[in-house]
Amino acid sequence: MKQQILVADDEQDVLDFLKYNLEKEGYSVQTASNGANALAKALRGPQLILLDVMMPEMNGHEVLRALKKNPATESIPVMFLTAKSSELDEVLGLELGANDYVVKPISIPKLIARIKNLLRKQPAGTAATVTERNRLTVGSVTIVVDERQVLIDGASVQFPKKEFDVLHFFFQNPGKVISRETLLHQVWGSDVYVVDRTVDVHVRKIREKLGEYAEYIETLKGVGYRLRDDV
Repeated sequence: MKQQILVADDEQDVLDFLKYNLEKEGYSVQTASNGANALAKALRGPQLILLDVMMPEMNGHEVLRALKKNPATESIPVMFLTAKSSELDEVLGLELGANDYVVKPISIPKLIARIKNLLRKQPAGTAATVTERNRLTVGSVTIVVDERQVLIDGASVQFPKKEFDVLHFFFQNPGKVISRETLLHQVWGSDVYVVDRTVDVHVRKIREKLGEYAEYIETLKGVGYRLRDDV
């Protein structure tokens, strides 16, 4: 699955510029236009956060402090992107725990090189790696497996047991075509008699809860379903 990068900046043109260029490099990119939104989306477990300093609601320094206080996010590498170019600003950012500090205007080739360098340094077996195993993310939806929790745009949405199990199976197999028979066997088991219509009903209810992201689950007529892996 693609490595995920969260980009937080209050300037939409900067977000669009970075999203376009990072996706060209093969990364999956989520964006946030303020500090509070960035903090919520960080719970999805991105592999790297690009964080502007001057943002509304929470500035980058406040976001970084909050990230470091949360065991679920403390190990995510953070790179500050900022117009504040003084040595004092850079030292402050690094002392707060940032892994790198890039001054705007941004050179994309240099930024990509520094991103690759940070991602290579991410050690195996860290809290971030454990978090990644426990979290399955596609687009704006994340499953926290151990807690049986679904996060949509960072907000927790309640899923009954079977609906969660169906969604979990989809997230374990992104991009794969899954027949109704496979879902029945994997989720309900071979010892329980249920009909194909049961699967359809559960998928419909899942889509209702996904709201604007309902299209993440595609119906392949006469075949089954597929969770899109290109969102």
